[in-house]
Amino acid sequence: MSTLNGFNAYVTDAPALESSLTSFKETMDTLRDVLGRWTKKVGEATRKAEDLAGNTWQHLRTSPSFAEAAMGRIAQGTKVLAEGGYEKIFRQTFETVPEEQLENSFACYLSTSAGPVMGVLYVSTAKLAYCSDSRLAYKTGSHTEWNHYKVVIPLHQLKSVNPSTSRVNHSEKYIQVISLDSHEFWFMGFLYYDAAVKCLQDVLQLHSFHFV
Repeated sequence: MSTLNGFNAYVTDAPALESSLTSFKETMDTLRDVLGRWTKKVGEATRKAEDLAGNTWQHLRTSPSFAEAAMGRIAQGTKVLAEGGYEKIFRQTFETVPEEQLENSFACYLSTSAGPVMGVLYVSTAKLAYCSDSRLAYKTGSHTEWNHYKVVIPLHQLKSVNPSTSRVNHSEKYIQVISLDSHEFWFMGFLYYDAAVKCLQDVLQLHSFHFV
């Protein structure tokens, strides 16, 4: 039996019990918060992985030849490693000014009269520039020449960037780029579609803001 002033190992003063319960509650709240954030991150990572897998599948399917597209993507990756990155390839492929910086690059296809052409879309501080991965055949008189297909749009000529999705197949996503002189370019089969849309729209908005 405990006494008012005596010691009993099985008795804890009420304030200490309240403190212990508060500490336990705080610990559980913290644990719940951590688990909630972890679950959210896992969910986001899973969605991103699923999006990338779907985009990769669509990227390869966009080509007339699935096997050629897969080999082409491997060859492009090997080239990037050998050349030292997209920055060097960009400067070797296009004319640039000293202060121009490459902001981002996206593997994709450009819609042409001959069908979709696989390549890379570069976004720099001065322009949008696309170059095909492989050389394409061109007829010049009776001769056939092989050159890379290139498109260059200076940012001051950029009018709009319009993302869209096929009504028939929602996995088919496009980005329409329109210049001030009303030339249209359709890009598709992006490995990172959402990132490409955000990058292009940010560039357009920033450049438009500077010229308001």
